[in-house]
Amino acid sequence: MTENKVDKEGYLASLKSAETEDWLDLHVVRPFCYHLARFLAKFGIHPNTVTIWSIIIGAGSCVFFAHGSFYYEGQWGFLFNIVAIFLLCWADIFDCTDGQLARLTGQKSRLGRILDGAAGFVWFIFIYGAIVYRFYLHHGLEFGWLGIEDTQENSFIATGVVVVLGFISGFLCMGGQTRLADYYIQVHLFFLKGKKGSELDNSIKQKEIYDQTPWKGNLVWKAFLNSYVDYTRKQENVTPQFQRMMRIVKEKYGDVAQMPSALRQEFHDQSLSLMKWNGLLTFNFRSSIFFLTCLLDVPVMNFIFEIIAMSLLAWYINYRHESFSQKIAKKL
Repeated sequence: MTENKVDKEGYLASLKSAETEDWLDLHVVRPFCYHLARFLAKFGIHPNTVTIWSIIIGAGSCVFFAHGSFYYEGQWGFLFNIVAIFLLCWADIFDCTDGQLARLTGQKSRLGRILDGAAGFVWFIFIYGAIVYRFYLHHGLEFGWLGIEDTQENSFIATGVVVVLGFISGFLCMGGQTRLADYYIQVHLFFLKGKKGSELDNSIKQKEIYDQTPWKGNLVWKAFLNSYVDYTRKQENVTPQFQRMMRIVKEKYGDVAQMPSALRQEFHDQSLSLMKWNGLLTFNFRSSIFFLTCLLDVPVMNFIFEIIAMSLLAWYINYRHESFSQKIAKKL
């Protein structure tokens, strides 16, 4: 067996599935992360350590995102924003590497799953806070477009509006959208590879784990578990037709692997057709819009894009998935 074939097989084995990766990840990001994961494995570095590095680097980029770009701060401002983009991309590379490292070394863990899901959200808590501060300092473009006089009082009022937009964009929109995208990836993997090939969890099981974990000596771990119970419950709340389909499968067949192969294949095919749209809810597309608005010195436009365009996209994906889940449930 040639070295290239070994590398290709090893690379594919380090992925959740090629079907759930977008083009940029599959052909650029993930191959780089695979080699990085192999390098880190030689030193015995744990995947959770890589995830924590990712969180620190991603959150740290907020210092540079707080600066105006070329329009407000000239060449240095533009350079600071380039550094911020580099740091956030570096954080994303580590966020991809941790999972590949875990699959290469067999070091999968529940904590790793929780940390990995939280990493991107933690980055943007700090980054969106920095964007609000940046708007308070630099808002001449927006005030000029809207014909608002640039007074201290108007600056305070406008910044308050941006705080609300940032909260809606980050907590209500981006948080929910990435949570939905992650769920649909795990659902697809579950139907493709079964339980061992996915990380599809349910809130009832996670609540049982939480309840069975003693408080003594586990305060931090209990907090992680509690957040994960809430995470999985929210995923289930927005997918009622899929939950109904799964209940029917469990009652009639006991397991997805035992359901009629034609219906399982139908679900897989319908799910696969959504993966290209689902991928737009994840880091690459979302961050490209964010980077563009920062470089153009209008980062608040990213909040509006998240609230309107990305919410419509998430609604479409959810509607499609729920529709074919309902149809297959009826056939079952």
